Amino acid sequence: QAELGFNEHHQNEVINYMRFARSKRALRLKTIDSCFQDLKDSRLVEETFTVDEVSEMLDGLQVVVHSEVETELINTAHTNVLLLRQLFSQAEKFYLKLQTDVSELENRELLEQVAEFEKAEFTSSSKKEIARLQEENDKLKARLRTIEMQATSALDEKSKLEKALKDLQKIQGDQKLALKTKEITNLEETVTALKSDFQKTLNASSATQKHLEDNLVTTKHDLLKVQEQLAVAEKELEKKFQQTASYRNMKEILTKKNDQLKEIRKRLLK
Repeated sequence: QAELGFNEHHQNEVINYMRFARSKRALRLKTIDSCFQDLKDSRLVEETFTVDEVSEMLDGLQVVVHSEVETELINTAHTNVLLLRQLFSQAEKFYLKLQTDVSELENRELLEQVAEFEKAEFTSSSKKEIARLQEENDKLKARLRTIEMQATSALDEKSKLEKALKDLQKIQGDQKLALKTKEITNLEETVTALKSDFQKTLNASSATQKHLEDNLVTTKHDLLKVQEQLAVAEKELEKKFQQTASYRNMKEILTKKNDQLKEIRKRLLK
């Protein structure tokens, strides 16, 4: 494995920075690829183009790509300055003065060494990542099989429960039907008994009514007889009274009084 001559801690810091730089580089390359794709989608819609049209399209693409690359290079330079700032700030806390050799940044041998380190590290990391993902994939497959078995078992259990529920509902339905039949029979018997009692009561009422009507007729007849007997008795009583001395004397007095009144009227008329 390629080494840069750092201790483990510093080497991990370099790896973290390389990982950051690789992600930024990949993102910027995607941006440049999209510039070309946009040109294809927006301008390459005809089968033939003139030299001037092709030149115009390439000039426009050059401007866009130049801007993207320039932006990335500036951002990379600024990022490196921020990284140096962190290192210098830490060194100054311990009263250290760090020095840099800019010429070493173009040392082909060192650059190739860094490239080999990056390739070895990230290839190894990729292999480790692939192995890790494969292991995780195997675990997920095993978990999926377990879940599928549990799901199958749950479905079987659900089917059993549904069947048991249907059987129970059928039994309950039969019981309810039998109960309803019994209730209907009881109601029919109750209605029949009520009809019988009502008919008996009606018959008794009819008989009572007839008896009362007969009694009423008899009573009316008795009343007429009593009234007739009373009239006869009153006549006999009047006849007997007329035959008494008091009645005769009273009648004589009334006759005399009438005669006197007639005499007085005659005198008054004269």
